Amino acid sequence: MTQFPVFDGHNDTLLRLHTSDTPASFFEESSDGHIDLPRAKKGGLGGGFFAVFTPNENYEVEPENYLTENGYDVPLPPPISQEKALAFTNALGARLFKLESEANDQLKVVRTADELKHCLENDIMAAIFHIEGAEAIDTDFNALHVLHRAGLRSLGITWSRPNKYGEGVPFRYPSSPDTGGGLTDAGKALVRKCNQLGIMIDNTHLNEKGFWDVASLTDAPLVATHSNAHALSPIARNLTDKQITAIAESNGVVGINYAVNMLREDGGLGTDISLDKIVRHVAYIAEKFGVDHVALGSDFDGTTVPDSLKDVTGLPKLVDRLKAHGFHDDELKKITHGNWIRVLEDTWK
Repeated sequence: MTQFPVFDGHNDTLLRLHTSDTPASFFEESSDGHIDLPRAKKGGLGGGFFAVFTPNENYEVEPENYLTENGYDVPLPPPISQEKALAFTNALGARLFKLESEANDQLKVVRTADELKHCLENDIMAAIFHIEGAEAIDTDFNALHVLHRAGLRSLGITWSRPNKYGEGVPFRYPSSPDTGGGLTDAGKALVRKCNQLGIMIDNTHLNEKGFWDVASLTDAPLVATHSNAHALSPIARNLTDKQITAIAESNGVVGINYAVNMLREDGGLGTDISLDKIVRHVAYIAEKFGVDHVALGSDFDGTTVPDSLKDVTGLPKLVDRLKAHGFHDDELKKITHGNWIRVLEDTWK
């Protein structure tokens, strides 16, 4: 087992497997997407948050098609129905549990921090059942209770489209994350219910007013699983210093996203960038807000990553670049997995 197993804040591997016309087996090495089990072992990926996301039909994020004078502004897709979202959520959740059953003890869906630590110590891929966008959840929270019993341990209130709980940020550069209204009354009730059940709330994709509503309500650490520093890349998806300060003060964490447009100063989509673009976002948070409050949140299989990383097999090179920057071993353990474990210990019940 690598000294620095990476526990990752976000991947969309379930969606890639589900929607591919000719999906390769997750248990066989291929060049499809960013993650499969053999490549994960080569890259030292110990596990992560496996996102369940319901996409809009006939909608793709293509910023180059929506250029403005200074950047781009991609129109958001319309809301989707709970019926559609719940059916899709069940399908992707089932796919995760089927992977677990077929894995010959090489992958486990974890529900406690102790299970997560056991997996990392024994080279078992640890998967957290995470939902990105709460459209599948009814306002009576019946689905939330059932999904929690099934293993749901992390929930993002919004993806970028609006729903009955709140509003997400658009794919817009340059832009502040302050792009709309806060949580609805139902959204505030959802925060309280997640706290009661011990479900981690993910503030990624949520707009700034919604973020501050969560901050005022939650009794758990504030988390953004796959977001970066707005001060370095002023895209609406990234976090302001004020937001990162609140995350740090709550003993929470930010997982750094490898999306090229969220790393680059110009918000551009060019992939010929060095791993130092990732390192500088990690270092910015570590040095300004504390190393306890930064982790990794790749967005593998859900975004375009630097050519210098390529896929999960590039993680050892990233760890080496973090070392070269000056992070010592104790700090690297926090960044690669320790901070996630601490936050989940403080959140899950």
